[in-house]
Amino acid sequence: MPYPRTVEELKENAVIYWPSEIAEKERNSSIIPLLLAKQDHFISVLHLADKDPYAWTQLLSLTDALSPNLFLKHLCILSDIGGESLKRFATELPRVFQNENFQFIFRDKIYEHEMNSLFQGKKWSNPSLGLDGNGLQQRFGLTDGILDVSILILFGSLSINTLPEEIESKCVIGSMLGDKRQLKKYIKERYIWVSRITGGATSNRMGYLAQDYVKERLAQYLPRWDFSKSTIPGISQNEGRTDTRFDIVGTSPDGSTSWGIEVSFQFTTNSVVERKAKLASDRQTLLHDKGHKVAYVVDGAGNFERRSFVQDLIDYSDCIVNFSEVDIQYLAKTMEGNVSNGT
Repeated sequence: MPYPRTVEELKENAVIYWPSEIAEKERNSSIIPLLLAKQDHFISVLHLADKDPYAWTQLLSLTDALSPNLFLKHLCILSDIGGESLKRFATELPRVFQNENFQFIFRDKIYEHEMNSLFQGKKWSNPSLGLDGNGLQQRFGLTDGILDVSILILFGSLSINTLPEEIESKCVIGSMLGDKRQLKKYIKERYIWVSRITGGATSNRMGYLAQDYVKERLAQYLPRWDFSKSTIPGISQNEGRTDTRFDIVGTSPDGSTSWGIEVSFQFTTNSVVERKAKLASDRQTLLHDKGHKVAYVVDGAGNFERRSFVQDLIDYSDCIVNFSEVDIQYLAKTMEGNVSNGT
């Protein structure tokens, strides 16, 4: 495969749209907008489910707006109970409930719930409960696992049993059923908190996923190379005050050569990548002076609309490829010195 010298050559076998693997990871991490869209339905169910601890199950059976697995996802997010916690509970709780049911107090009455899923070989994991990106696009029925985990998260703080401290301290929503004002305030405040935490990550999420995708592919082709760093010692564009950061740094097994790799996959134009293009010439010179090299992985409709930007990267790189598997493999071979770049 010849080294691309024009935008057309780089675009010839480009992916243009997100690879399916990145798109899937993005779906898995894009649940907050879905939860916010269904927040009012979730609050309505809890407002009406104040007669007995199972009233919410009847309400879910009467509406298409909120599935049992989406209802559970709301509970998990609000209680800060994630997939790792659920897996740990599934390991710890059979010892607690081996000889007794889950007992909790609701409205001055003691209730007992059989944790059937814990003893049926059922997993408490995001995929099995329909809590991951794929699962939340589907409507899961009220399985034993979803029922058991929902009851635990709702009423864990009201338990008579001795449970892990994390459950007793976090699983407090059931204690607010019947107090509409307190419940709504709690849910709204928690989602403001969740949105603040995830907001920055959401804005940069696709960029990080693209970088991880390229890094994972390169690590497969170059298993002896070190991809753990993001800087190269001695490479600085501010007179040595700080080392220049790259999206990916790959260092050869003997440590003699490093590649600074920049990754850009854009549907729309972006001032950040344009700024990188303006720095491309100086960056390549700096790396060459220290015996290192620079590469770019560029794809996406937005990037190819900015021909001058892409051409600058082509002119001032030691290798430039798109997101296709054959191109990333070509970059790996170039880094390893197994192909000529055509210069």
